[in-house]
Parts: sequence; structure tokens; C-alpha cells
Amino acid sequence: MYMAAAAAVVPPSGEAAAFKLGFIGAGNLAESIARGVAKSSVLPPSSIRTAHRRPDRRAVFQSFGVRIFDSNAQVVDDSDVVIISVKPQAVKHVLLELRPFFTEEKLLVSIAAGIKMKDLQEWSGQRRLIRVMPNTPSAVGQAASVMCMGEMATKKDEERVASLFSAIGRVWKADEKYFDAITGLSGSGPAYVYLAIEALADGGVAAGLPRDLALGLATQTVLGAAAMVGGTGKHPGQLKDEVTSPAGTTIAGIQELERGAFRGTLINAVVAATKRCRELSQT
Repeated sequence: MYMAAAAAVVPPSGEAAAFKLGFIGAGNLAESIARGVAKSSVLPPSSIRTAHRRPDRRAVFQSFGVRIFDSNAQVVDDSDVVIISVKPQAVKHVLLELRPFFTEEKLLVSIAAGIKMKDLQEWSGQRRLIRVMPNTPSAVGQAASVMCMGEMATKKDEERVASLFSAIGRVWKADEKYFDAITGLSGSGPAYVYLAIEALADGGVAAGLPRDLALGLATQTVLGAAAMVGGTGKHPGQLKDEVTSPAGTTIAGIQELERGAFRGTLINAVVAATKRCRELSQT
């Protein structure tokens, strides 16, 4: 069940998709979003544009039909929705430089971690804003993205952005006050899961399995368990109880995890990452 503070967003269809999309910053995350949007037919590749100095990055986007311009100013001028996908420390410089090219007809979307809405508005002069926090599984179409609406963003703006980020995974909507914690959980969370997969595979090797089999089993087990939580709607504690027989193998393993403070350590990791995100956003 989703609380009102973080409602799941159902992607729209049809009319909301007829617009031109520009990326300021042509890095890996921008590429993942652009590929997902083109692959899912939310927009044709010819409706997507970006600019980059490096020939290799230009070639990557050109390879699936994105239009390449010579400057970021041209991208903004020829786009209805502009996604700022540069590194957080570069956002202020980029927005101040592009400020003269923003108009009331354009929607500004930021995916820069830790950059708050008030700063985006001050630097860009733009009031139609939406802030989005995606994560790295966008590269395989399994992102967890959360969007926050600016005061002047319209329902149509929301539908357009939801359609874009639904092309690379699932989308929620939440108040900006939750974004530091969102970064600590879903932004940093994939790294925690990678560590868990690596540790499970190492455990399999320690128990006598070949390395490739252990890694494959660990990966699929995590994937399957996540699908069970998402697909059944059952609480993870209930699903855990269903595979934990009295005096069986699973409870023996869980006992060791509890002895090592597994749950408490994960909780502390999210809290620590949230605290660090809050520190970075303040500076």
C-alpha cells in the first residue's frame, strides 16, 4: 500500500507524449532515459535532442536516432521539456548560463541529486519545475524514480514526466522534504544490494559451489525475491515466514543474520546515506 506522501504514478498515454525532449548533459543516466523513451515509443528518437563536445558521446546518442546540436542553448531553444542531467556541482553554472533561453512555455526537469527546487528556480529563473530522483537500474529498465512537482508545474507537465520515467521503471510522487531519504534508500540502495549479492555468492563458494554457479544463483535469488514482494503484495516479513520451517535450514541462516545485526546495519546504512545527502545539499 502506498501512503499519500509517496503515491505511485500511473503513466499516461496518447496526447501527453507529443513534445520535444532535450537533455543538458549526455552522460550514462541521460542515455538510459533516452534509450528507454525511444524503445518504449513514448517519443520517437527524432523528438529527442542533446549536445556534447566529446565525439564518442555524440555517436552513442546518434546511434539510436537522437538529434545532436552544437550547444546546450540550441537544445533548450528547440525543446519543450528540458532535463538537466549534469553532475550536481555543475548545475548552478549550467543553469545560470542557460537562463536567458528558458521561457514560460518550457518545463525544466532536474535529476541532479541534492539540488533543491528553490535553488533550481533561483539559478534558472524558471518556475515550471519538476525534480526527479531516479537510480542506476534505469540502465536495464528497472529504475525506481520519485518526482516532486514545482509550484507552477501543470497536470500535463506531470503526465509528460511520468511518461518519460515510466519508460525506465516505476515512478512515485512525493514531497521534496523526503528527497534526502529517497536518495539514501533508492539512490544508494543498489550498492547495498550489490554487496548482498556478492556476499551470498561468496557464501556459496565457501559452502563448496563453483564461483559462476554461486553468483548466478545469488543474482537470480535476489531478483526472484524482489519479484515476489512486488508481485504478491505480501509483506516481506510474511514471505520470510512462509519459507522458514521450524528447526530448518532457513531459520538457521536467519539466526546468523540476526546475530550479525543484518537488519540494523541496513537501516543504519540508509540513515547514514540520508544524512550525507542532507549535508551535501546544504553545501
